[in-house]
Amino acid sequence: MDLLLWTAYAVIILMLMLGGVTFAILFERKVIGAMQLRPGPNRHGPWGLFQTIADVLKLLLKEDIIPAAADKKIFLIAPVIAFAPAFAIYAALAFDENIYGADLNIGILYLLGVASITMLGVLMGGWSSNNKYSLLGSIRGVAQMVSYELPLVLSIVGIVILVGSLNMREIVFFQESAGIWFIIPQFLAFVVYIISSIAELNRAPFDLPEAESELVSGFHTEYSGFRFAFFMLAEYTYAIAIAAIATMLFLGGWLGPAFLPGFVWFALKMVLFMFLWFWLTATLPRARVGDLMNYSWKVLIPLAILNIVATAFIKVWMG
Repeated sequence: MDLLLWTAYAVIILMLMLGGVTFAILFERKVIGAMQLRPGPNRHGPWGLFQTIADVLKLLLKEDIIPAAADKKIFLIAPVIAFAPAFAIYAALAFDENIYGADLNIGILYLLGVASITMLGVLMGGWSSNNKYSLLGSIRGVAQMVSYELPLVLSIVGIVILVGSLNMREIVFFQESAGIWFIIPQFLAFVVYIISSIAELNRAPFDLPEAESELVSGFHTEYSGFRFAFFMLAEYTYAIAIAAIATMLFLGGWLGPAFLPGFVWFALKMVLFMFLWFWLTATLPRARVGDLMNYSWKVLIPLAILNIVATAFIKVWMG
């Protein structure tokens, strides 16, 4: 019975996530278009709602090309390795007080541990392509992901200190009992988290590993059709998961006035967080590689450690 319930939950989440990714891409293109004074997608369907669906169908119909000199087995499995951990994150998320997967006591450790596996798919994809540009792109991508994963993890430590638990649902319940969302007492951590998450996902203005002005198309240069779409699916799946984690950690999860269900508040907060992401994407110029790495090690990590020390001091002072 438990296996049946878990399977049903996984299928439902997968269907919702596929729909969410489809319209998250449309939402991003519309927001960036509006901020750059252009219409964005406006041809397929009302308000361009079917544009992303048309793009997906186009990718699915393209020829699946595997380079002759590629390591075929690694080349084929790399997109799956990139996607599976991003999807596995949803098992420990709670979308409402009564809508959640696994109520893990080490929920944060699970989320951070599973999410870090995604970079293995990036490295495998670039290395197995037997293309020097793909290899360089994958190495740069992994270096960036490792560098910004550190401040991302450290930004969460302050919340763990305040709550005294790694359980995601208990973090939301603590915000409910305290009557305040953690974005207020942990605002510095929130700033570090959002900047680190943008770089962790290789998104503008930190999209150097796959930017058009850099190394061709980065680690997925040799991928086409469905396998290329799989990498994009993994990226946006992880992006939505990062937004969901931020919602639970900093924005009170499903908490909100009773005139709307909890999962609706959860979705609205996720959309707000992603809008902030897209706003930064449309506003900031692309960073240089040296500045990108220095910013993580010399700015974000010290700020995250400062937040941990200040939070620990306040926790001890308040008893």
